[in-house]
Amino acid sequence: MEKTSGREAIALSTTETGTENPALELAEEGINPEGARRTEEQGQSLSDGLGPSTHHRRRLLQPFTRARSFCKTHASLFKKILLGLFCLAYAAYFLAACILDFQRALALFVLTCLVLLVLVHRTLKRLFGKTLTKCLKPFENSCLKRWMKWVFAGVALVGLILWLALDTAQRPEQLMSFAGICMFILILFACSKHHSAVSWRTVLWGLGLQFVFGILVIRTDPGFSAFQWLGDQVQIFLSYTVAGSSFVFGDTLVKDVFAFQSLPIIIYFGCVMSILYYLGLVQWIVQKVAWFLQITMGTTATETLAVAGNIFVGMTEAPLLIRPYLADMTLSEVHAVMTGGFATISGTVLGAFISFGIEASSLISASVMAAPSALALSKLVYPEVEESKFKNKEGVKLPRGKESNILEAASNGATDAIGLATNVAANLIAFLAVLAFVNAALSWLGELVDIQGLTFQVICSYVLRPMVFMMGVEWADCPMVAEMVGIKFFTNEFVAYQQLSQYRNKRLSGMEEWIRGEKQWISVRAETITTFSLCGFANLSSIGITLGGLTSMVPHRKSDLSKIVVSALFTGACVSLISACVAGILYVPRGAETDCVSFLNTTFTNRTYEAYVCCRELFQSTLNGTNAPSFSGPWENKEFSAIALANCCEFYSNAVCA
Repeated sequence: MEKTSGREAIALSTTETGTENPALELAEEGINPEGARRTEEQGQSLSDGLGPSTHHRRRLLQPFTRARSFCKTHASLFKKILLGLFCLAYAAYFLAACILDFQRALALFVLTCLVLLVLVHRTLKRLFGKTLTKCLKPFENSCLKRWMKWVFAGVALVGLILWLALDTAQRPEQLMSFAGICMFILILFACSKHHSAVSWRTVLWGLGLQFVFGILVIRTDPGFSAFQWLGDQVQIFLSYTVAGSSFVFGDTLVKDVFAFQSLPIIIYFGCVMSILYYLGLVQWIVQKVAWFLQITMGTTATETLAVAGNIFVGMTEAPLLIRPYLADMTLSEVHAVMTGGFATISGTVLGAFISFGIEASSLISASVMAAPSALALSKLVYPEVEESKFKNKEGVKLPRGKESNILEAASNGATDAIGLATNVAANLIAFLAVLAFVNAALSWLGELVDIQGLTFQVICSYVLRPMVFMMGVEWADCPMVAEMVGIKFFTNEFVAYQQLSQYRNKRLSGMEEWIRGEKQWISVRAETITTFSLCGFANLSSIGITLGGLTSMVPHRKSDLSKIVVSALFTGACVSLISACVAGILYVPRGAETDCVSFLNTTFTNRTYEAYVCCRELFQSTLNGTNAPSFSGPWENKEFSAIALANCCEFYSNAVCA
């Protein structure tokens, strides 16, 4: 009988028993089974030497280990269950809030609808996005698409003509604002760098989007109410600044001193914007706006993204969104980026202007309307003649904030806003001081030739009066509006808005419009037009800010930037003026201006703008009789007319009150 080797014996025993033999595995790997057995016995004896406490601890930890393993395995299921419970709890809370008091829960209702809209959009895009893209792909270069463009353009043109004809029949002064738009477009086209290269699709789409958005916000009742509500919510949101500033500076300074009223709002708003940027909300909104503008106007991804970003951030922060691409952008694209910065205001500065008392809804709508108009007019003045590297890009991705957590984002935002607040304070001090010196010098020079009261504002009121009149401002209000437009362009928009807030406060206090032949305030229509015309950073001091910011990002393009910055400044200023013209076309009187009979049917106890307007209308409708005054128009045969007249005479003097 042949002698079998150790491996063969192990294999034979495995075959006979029909079970796996660990010794065979060790032998096949070149390990001595006997040595492995002794090592295992030593390990077992060592384990036994640890004592019963170690085994007891292991037995105690075993359920926790199994539970942790179970949680890891079913983590996605637990997330779905928790999310479902949270949705059910929120739905119950939402329904309870709406049922108890819907008006009180309106803000919650709007936010919930926006979130649901975003979720539905994402779901539909994920489910049907690719299918819809495939269905529309055959129409990209088809004749049907070209015919649809021409039909759409024709319908839009005919609709605009009919709308202007019917709408301006009731208010002919609106035609002046439309003539102002045509005037500014002709001036910009005359200043165009390449007349034959102008893309009229971009120009018309941009102006059309601006006009449509203006109709929604200014003319339609739902849009006007929505933005009025949004403006009120922003004012409530900004009012929480008082909690911090009062603690630091005291109630007296916060109530009486401008620096402690408005500048802390910049810090507070900067902190909030930094948090929203860290969470990715700002980037998401900017990308959606940029995508919409890009597909409608045909502009490139980089320039569109920067202009859309200017709605929320400043003229130096918006180019940071596209910093890696600035070196390769064409001059036309850089011109659009600059124009967007000059034509809009940042979110932090918006909060400061609202604190002045400026209408929040007008400021918000003016800043949003400026984005498509800035792209359109920039392509009119400086059309694209080079081949862009970003024309066919789907879009530029924006990274989230670099902060490690939300607290760091809030702290960094507040710290960065300190520089902006300090810059605003320094500019106000410097420009107001320089303006006072210039006015003193001009007054002295004027007195030498017997011209009294010559100031910078007076010069602007005469030089810019025709332009302001073409925007749709009544001739009586033109000097005051021209004065503010000149201050904004040659000095600073903060100084101009501060002047506007003074006129607005006088109007709201019910002060008489004329006192000793001097106009004290401007009409609501002129105030709205002025608010839109001042909404932008287009002033001479912004040239240095823009060049400094962009040059630090792309130093080798300093000569290119210097060559187009003046053109971009002029274009950005015209964007604000055209927005003002659109506001002039679309403005309609609201409130007591349209229904003074109902207003005076109730007794008022103090002076207000509504009281002044309605009392003036009542005075004009009153006819002095021998015994008692008689009334005409809507006041005729009204029992309360005599009582309303007596009430008006208590606050305002007029010949009929004698």
